[in-house]
Amino acid sequence: MAIAAQTPDILGERQSGQDVRTQNVVACQSVANIVKSSLGPVGLDKMLVDDIGDVTITNDGATILKMLEVEHPAAKVLVELAELQDREVGDGTTSVVIVAAEFLKRANDLVRNKIHPTSIISGYRLAMREACKFVDEKLSVKVEKLGRDSLINCAKTSMSSKLISSESDFFASLVVDAVQGVKTTNARGEIMYPIKGINILKAHGKSAKDSFLLNGYALNMGRAAQGMPTRVAPAKIACLDFNLQ
Repeated sequence: MAIAAQTPDILGERQSGQDVRTQNVVACQSVANIVKSSLGPVGLDKMLVDDIGDVTITNDGATILKMLEVEHPAAKVLVELAELQDREVGDGTTSVVIVAAEFLKRANDLVRNKIHPTSIISGYRLAMREACKFVDEKLSVKVEKLGRDSLINCAKTSMSSKLISSESDFFASLVVDAVQGVKTTNARGEIMYPIKGINILKAHGKSAKDSFLLNGYALNMGRAAQGMPTRVAPAKIACLDFNLQ
Protein backbone atom coordinates (compact mmCIF):
# COMPACT_ATOMS: atom_id res chain seq x y z
CA MET A 1 0.00 0.00 0.00
CA ALA A 2 1.47 3.33 -1.07
CA ILE A 3 1.33 6.34 1.26
CA ALA A 4 1.35 9.77 -0.33
CA ALA A 5 3.68 12.20 1.46
CA GLN A 6 2.39 15.73 1.83
CA THR A 7 4.52 18.84 2.28
CA PRO A 8 3.45 20.64 5.47
CA ASP A 9 2.10 24.14 5.06
CA ILE A 10 4.26 26.80 6.70
CA LEU A 11 2.31 29.75 7.97
CA GLY A 12 3.61 33.21 7.19
CA GLU A 13 5.38 34.80 4.27
CA ARG A 14 8.70 33.57 2.95
CA GLN A 15 11.10 35.99 1.31
CA SER A 16 14.53 35.55 -0.22
CA GLY A 17 16.95 37.24 -2.55
CA GLN A 18 18.67 40.58 -2.68
CA ASP A 19 15.80 42.54 -1.12
CA VAL A 20 15.88 40.46 2.06
CA ARG A 21 19.66 40.66 2.20
CA THR A 22 19.49 44.43 1.95
CA GLN A 23 16.85 44.60 4.68
CA ASN A 24 19.09 42.61 7.02
CA VAL A 25 22.07 44.85 6.31
CA VAL A 26 19.99 47.99 6.87
CA ALA A 27 18.78 46.60 10.21
CA CYS A 28 22.38 45.98 11.30
CA GLN A 29 23.41 49.46 10.19
CA SER A 30 20.56 50.93 12.22
CA VAL A 31 21.88 49.20 15.33
CA ALA A 32 25.39 50.46 14.61
CA ASN A 33 24.11 54.02 14.15
CA ILE A 34 22.53 53.91 17.60
CA VAL A 35 25.85 53.27 19.36
CA LYS A 36 28.09 55.14 16.91
CA SER A 37 27.80 58.45 18.77
CA SER A 38 29.09 56.77 21.95
CA LEU A 39 32.42 55.73 20.41
CA GLY A 40 35.72 57.19 21.50
CA PRO A 41 36.97 59.51 24.25
CA VAL A 42 34.51 62.24 23.23
CA GLY A 43 31.60 59.83 22.79
CA LEU A 44 28.25 60.78 24.25
CA ASP A 45 26.50 59.02 27.09
CA LYS A 46 22.93 57.84 26.52
CA MET A 47 20.10 57.99 29.01
CA LEU A 48 17.87 54.92 28.79
CA VAL A 49 14.52 54.61 30.54
CA ASP A 50 12.95 51.15 30.91
CA ASP A 51 9.29 50.15 31.23
CA ILE A 52 9.12 50.84 34.96
CA GLY A 53 10.86 54.19 34.74
CA ASP A 54 14.36 53.21 35.90
CA VAL A 55 17.02 55.41 34.32
CA THR A 56 20.39 54.12 33.12
CA ILE A 57 23.13 56.46 31.88
CA THR A 58 25.90 54.69 29.95
CA ASN A 59 28.01 54.72 26.81
CA ASP A 60 28.76 50.99 26.88
CA GLY A 61 27.62 49.42 23.63
CA ALA A 62 26.60 46.08 25.15
CA THR A 63 24.52 47.76 27.86
CA ILE A 64 22.78 50.06 25.38
CA LEU A 65 21.87 47.25 22.98
CA LYS A 66 20.74 44.94 25.78
CA MET A 67 18.29 47.54 27.07
CA LEU A 68 16.92 48.35 23.60
CA GLU A 69 15.26 44.91 23.30
CA VAL A 70 16.11 44.50 19.61
CA GLU A 71 13.67 42.17 17.81
CA HIS A 72 15.01 41.97 14.24
CA PRO A 73 16.76 38.58 13.78
CA ALA A 74 19.76 39.99 11.90
CA ALA A 75 20.17 42.90 14.30
CA LYS A 76 20.07 40.47 17.24
CA VAL A 77 23.28 38.93 15.90
CA LEU A 78 25.07 42.23 16.53
CA VAL A 79 23.59 42.43 20.02
CA GLU A 80 24.91 38.94 20.79
CA LEU A 81 28.26 39.93 19.28
CA ALA A 82 28.50 42.91 21.65
CA GLU A 83 27.61 40.73 24.64
CA LEU A 84 30.24 38.15 23.64
CA GLN A 85 32.86 40.88 23.27
CA ASP A 86 31.95 42.18 26.72
CA ARG A 87 32.33 38.73 28.28
CA GLU A 88 35.56 37.81 26.51
CA VAL A 89 37.40 41.15 26.52
CA GLY A 90 35.44 43.59 28.66
CA ASP A 91 35.89 46.49 26.22
CA GLY A 92 35.40 47.37 22.56
CA THR A 93 31.69 46.49 22.46
CA THR A 94 30.78 49.60 20.46
CA SER A 95 33.70 49.22 18.05
CA VAL A 96 32.94 45.59 17.24
CA VAL A 97 29.32 46.43 16.35
CA ILE A 98 30.33 49.32 14.09
CA VAL A 99 33.02 47.30 12.31
CA ALA A 100 30.72 44.30 11.80
CA ALA A 101 27.97 46.50 10.35
CA GLU A 102 30.46 48.08 7.94
CA PHE A 103 31.68 44.64 6.83
CA LEU A 104 28.09 43.64 6.09
CA LYS A 105 27.50 46.85 4.13
CA ARG A 106 30.61 46.32 1.97
CA ALA A 107 29.75 42.65 1.45
CA ASN A 108 26.25 43.57 0.29
CA ASP A 109 27.73 45.94 -2.29
CA LEU A 110 29.98 43.15 -3.57
CA VAL A 111 27.04 40.73 -3.86
CA ARG A 112 25.19 43.33 -5.92
CA ASN A 113 28.19 43.34 -8.26
CA LYS A 114 27.66 39.59 -8.86
CA ILE A 115 30.43 38.37 -6.55
CA HIS A 116 29.49 35.11 -4.86
CA PRO A 117 29.08 35.23 -1.04
CA THR A 118 31.50 32.31 -0.65
CA SER A 119 34.25 34.34 -2.33
CA ILE A 120 33.49 37.32 -0.09
CA ILE A 121 33.68 35.17 3.06
CA SER A 122 36.98 33.66 1.90
CA GLY A 123 38.34 37.15 1.28
CA TYR A 124 37.29 38.33 4.74
CA ARG A 125 38.94 35.31 6.36
CA LEU A 126 42.15 35.88 4.41
CA ALA A 127 42.15 39.54 5.43
CA MET A 128 41.60 38.54 9.06
CA ARG A 129 44.57 36.16 9.03
CA GLU A 130 46.83 38.75 7.42
CA ALA A 131 45.70 41.47 9.84
CA CYS A 132 46.30 39.24 12.87
CA LYS A 133 49.71 38.27 11.49
CA PHE A 134 50.66 41.92 10.98
CA VAL A 135 49.52 42.90 14.47
CA ASP A 136 51.39 39.97 16.02
CA GLU A 137 54.64 40.63 14.14
CA LYS A 138 54.73 44.43 13.86
CA LEU A 139 52.49 45.97 16.52
CA SER A 140 52.59 43.62 19.49
CA VAL A 141 54.92 44.27 22.43
CA LYS A 142 55.32 41.87 25.34
CA VAL A 143 54.05 43.21 28.64
CA GLU A 144 57.40 42.46 30.27
CA LYS A 145 59.08 44.95 27.90
CA LEU A 146 56.70 47.77 28.82
CA GLY A 147 57.47 50.02 31.73
CA ARG A 148 54.98 50.91 34.42
CA ASP A 149 54.22 54.26 32.78
CA SER A 150 53.23 52.58 29.51
CA LEU A 151 50.94 50.15 31.33
CA ILE A 152 49.26 53.01 33.18
CA ASN A 153 48.72 54.87 29.90
CA CYS A 154 47.12 51.74 28.41
CA ALA A 155 44.76 51.55 31.37
CA LYS A 156 43.91 55.25 31.00
CA THR A 157 42.99 54.69 27.36
CA SER A 158 40.42 52.06 28.32
CA MET A 159 38.99 54.36 31.00
CA SER A 160 38.79 57.45 28.78
CA SER A 161 35.24 56.64 27.67
CA LYS A 162 33.99 55.44 31.06
CA LEU A 163 32.31 57.30 33.90
CA ILE A 164 35.53 57.17 35.92
CA SER A 165 37.53 58.95 33.21
CA SER A 166 37.94 62.03 35.43
CA GLU A 167 39.75 59.85 37.99
CA SER A 168 41.74 57.82 35.46
CA ASP A 169 45.09 58.77 37.03
CA PHE A 170 44.06 57.21 40.34
CA PHE A 171 42.30 54.11 39.02
CA ALA A 172 44.87 53.35 36.28
CA SER A 173 47.60 52.95 38.88
CA LEU A 174 45.28 50.80 41.00
CA VAL A 175 44.46 48.53 38.05
CA VAL A 176 48.10 48.05 37.03
CA ASP A 177 49.05 47.10 40.59
CA ALA A 178 46.15 44.62 40.76
CA VAL A 179 47.07 42.92 37.48
CA GLN A 180 50.74 42.73 38.39
CA GLY A 181 49.72 41.20 41.71
CA VAL A 182 48.16 38.12 40.04
CA LYS A 183 51.09 37.50 37.70
CA THR A 184 51.91 33.79 37.50
CA THR A 185 53.89 31.35 35.37
CA ASN A 186 52.28 28.18 34.01
CA ALA A 187 53.84 24.75 33.55
CA ARG A 188 55.20 25.69 30.12
CA GLY A 189 57.00 28.73 31.49
CA GLU A 190 54.54 31.22 30.01
CA ILE A 191 53.73 34.32 32.03
CA MET A 192 50.00 34.59 32.69
CA TYR A 193 47.76 37.26 34.20
CA PRO A 194 44.58 35.49 35.43
CA ILE A 195 42.16 38.40 35.63
CA LYS A 196 39.62 36.17 37.38
CA GLY A 197 41.94 36.28 40.36
CA ILE A 198 41.02 39.94 40.87
CA ASN A 199 37.76 40.54 42.74
CA ILE A 200 36.02 43.90 43.08
CA LEU A 201 34.21 44.44 46.37
CA LYS A 202 31.65 47.24 46.29
CA ALA A 203 31.05 49.25 49.45
CA HIS A 204 28.68 52.20 49.83
CA GLY A 205 29.18 55.41 51.76
CA LYS A 206 32.50 56.85 50.61
CA SER A 207 34.10 58.48 47.59
CA ALA A 208 35.36 56.45 44.65
CA LYS A 209 38.86 57.74 45.40
CA ASP A 210 38.71 55.96 48.75
CA SER A 211 39.10 52.69 46.85
CA PHE A 212 42.24 50.72 47.64
CA LEU A 213 43.99 47.50 46.68
CA LEU A 214 44.10 44.74 49.27
CA ASN A 215 46.63 41.97 48.75
CA GLY A 216 44.45 39.31 50.29
CA TYR A 217 40.78 38.44 50.60
CA ALA A 218 38.03 40.78 51.78
CA LEU A 219 34.48 40.07 52.99
CA ASN A 220 31.87 42.81 52.94
CA MET A 221 30.51 42.27 56.44
CA GLY A 222 30.85 43.77 59.89
CA ARG A 223 31.70 42.38 63.31
CA ALA A 224 29.19 40.11 65.01
CA ALA A 225 29.42 42.26 68.16
CA GLN A 226 30.77 45.70 68.97
CA GLY A 227 33.14 44.29 71.59
CA MET A 228 34.98 42.13 69.09
CA PRO A 229 38.46 43.28 67.98
CA THR A 230 38.87 45.08 64.66
CA ARG A 231 42.28 43.58 64.00
CA VAL A 232 43.85 40.21 64.84
CA ALA A 233 47.52 39.48 64.10
CA PRO A 234 48.72 36.85 63.65
CA ALA A 235 45.40 35.23 62.79
CA LYS A 236 44.37 31.63 62.18
CA ILE A 237 41.50 31.42 59.69
CA ALA A 238 39.39 28.33 59.02
CA CYS A 239 37.80 28.12 55.55
CA LEU A 240 34.75 25.83 55.51
CA ASP A 241 32.54 24.90 52.58
CA PHE A 242 29.61 23.72 54.73
CA ASN A 243 27.19 25.28 57.22
CA LEU A 244 28.01 24.94 60.91
CA GLN A 245 24.35 25.21 61.98
